[in-house]
Amino acid sequence: MLNMNYLSGLSAVICLMVFLAGCVERKLTIVTDPPAAVVWLNDEEIGVTPVTVNFNWYGDYTVRIEKPGYDILNTHQLLQRPAHDRFPLDFFAEVLWPGAIKDSYTWTFDLEPYQQASSAELIEQANQMRENANNELGKIAVEILEEEQK
Repeated sequence: MLNMNYLSGLSAVICLMVFLAGCVERKLTIVTDPPAAVVWLNDEEIGVTPVTVNFNWYGDYTVRIEKPGYDILNTHQLLQRPAHDRFPLDFFAEVLWPGAIKDSYTWTFDLEPYQQASSAELIEQANQMRENANNELGKIAVEILEEEQK
């Protein structure tokens, strides 16, 4: 039979570990110039800049920012994992560290004013797209002919 002092001591240690267990608070702030732009992070609207959100994972994020009178910004941003979030340090940081670790990141984006393209630019873009499409159709036709000859 286990000693009662041993059990109570073990219980105290477990409770202490639970209450002192560490955690990692991750926050991402997105700022734009000018402010008051709507932000989507991985196709989820998160708010109007400046906006701060919690996040759970590091990696590649798709960012979309819109503001009337400005070009729509579509981009990717990489959020690098810090050392304390890599094995085996992540176990100590999230379970054993006696306190909170705060990871805060800020991304800043400059928005460009919208400028409508001239008619000549639009026609040039359309001609280029037509040429690209014709080239692609030609490649597909050649592939089909080669397949039929086999």
